[in-house]
Amino acid sequence: MPHLVILYTPNIEPETDMDALCRTLADGMLTVKDEAGKQVFPTGGTRVLAYPAAHYAVADGQGDYAFIYMNLRMGAGRSDAVKKLAGDTVLERARTHLAPLFEKRLIGLTVQVDESPGQVYDGKHSTLHPYFNK
Repeated sequence: MPHLVILYTPNIEPETDMDALCRTLADGMLTVKDEAGKQVFPTGGTRVLAYPAAHYAVADGQGDYAFIYMNLRMGAGRSDAVKKLAGDTVLERARTHLAPLFEKRLIGLTVQVDESPGQVYDGKHSTLHPYFNK
């Protein structure tokens, strides 16, 4: 964790590089630091995944409208300031990457941050963490 899941209308794919957006967002998440200056999200656990919506309806349906929904899920225990900083970082990186789209089409962007307190099960196995924690 953290995991950033992006759902979007596929009508934007010809107009923006979704792979580059994912990389930009992951890189931004890795810059988030807590009040003590420590990196908040572990490099080996940071994930950004984007999925086009197979079916969608946006607004009144009278135009070629688009949306992007981003949900950042992180483990519990971080301060409210860190959660806000993480959300602000994702939003700003996304706005910068998507600026050309906002200039030429009607598009909505939502970023939500959730934390997972009281998880019932959180099993993990990774060779990524040991690699980045050398």
